[in-house]
Amino acid sequence: MNARLMDMTLGLGVALVWGLGLVFAKAAIAHFPPILLMAFRFSVTALVLVWFLKPTGGQLRILALISFISATLQYSMTFTGLAGLDASATALIVQLEIPFLVLIGAIFLKETPGWRRWIGIIIAFFGVYQITGEPQIGNALWSVALVIGGGLTWATGQAMVRHLKDISGLTVAAWVAVLAFPQLFMMSAIFETGQLHAIKSAGWIVWSTVAYLGLIMTALGYYMWYTLIRRTPVSEAAPYLLTLPLFSMAGGWFFLGEVATPQTLLGGGIILSGIALIVFEPIKKKQCP
Repeated sequence: MNARLMDMTLGLGVALVWGLGLVFAKAAIAHFPPILLMAFRFSVTALVLVWFLKPTGGQLRILALISFISATLQYSMTFTGLAGLDASATALIVQLEIPFLVLIGAIFLKETPGWRRWIGIIIAFFGVYQITGEPQIGNALWSVALVIGGGLTWATGQAMVRHLKDISGLTVAAWVAVLAFPQLFMMSAIFETGQLHAIKSAGWIVWSTVAYLGLIMTALGYYMWYTLIRRTPVSEAAPYLLTLPLFSMAGGWFFLGEVATPQTLLGGGIILSGIALIVFEPIKKKQCP
């Protein structure tokens, strides 16, 4: 397999497993409280990745903070929001993670996004506004706000990860999983009810979903993502994530019977247009000798 085909396989593979993960999680949330589901998800991931733990070089405190922000808070908000939205709508709103990452870089890391990215950010947020014109989504604005908040916390955590030194991506993923799952169980105990009944009555389909979320969506998904961004610049890897909502829409239609309305498709198209402006670099004209 040549390098280009390998990169494409990894990029689309990440979008596929993450996009379908939202669909399967939506189905499981009908049985499990969402934060409890995430706690079991990261428990499975931790069991797989704990063997890759390496010394942190004195960075355990910052890793604990990263795990709380980018995993515990992020997944608690995003998947609690998912409980009130379709998987396809959630996948579109989640794309705001990228504009938030650019904004955080501009405000706290002194990065200069450029006019294209500023326009892309405005367009992406306008697309979310358009989506809320769909009555079903407009009546679930709290869920929309939770998913947007999850995007902000994810971007914050990613900005913090960029400051880590002398630690591999897989090691970061392992530490985040190991540190996050007890935090998530605690969050579930504080904010949710009915956990024992949900655990006792869960069937094999629910536990299979937990296994998918922990093994495929998280462990395999992040392994492929970190492999891709080690092989290619992030600017070349990020565009593959634009296909994530397409997989969520297809999976939501096939497995859950979800059908995206014209209003949702319009807003989604606007969001993805804005994200495309952010992640795609303009083609530079070659100068004549």
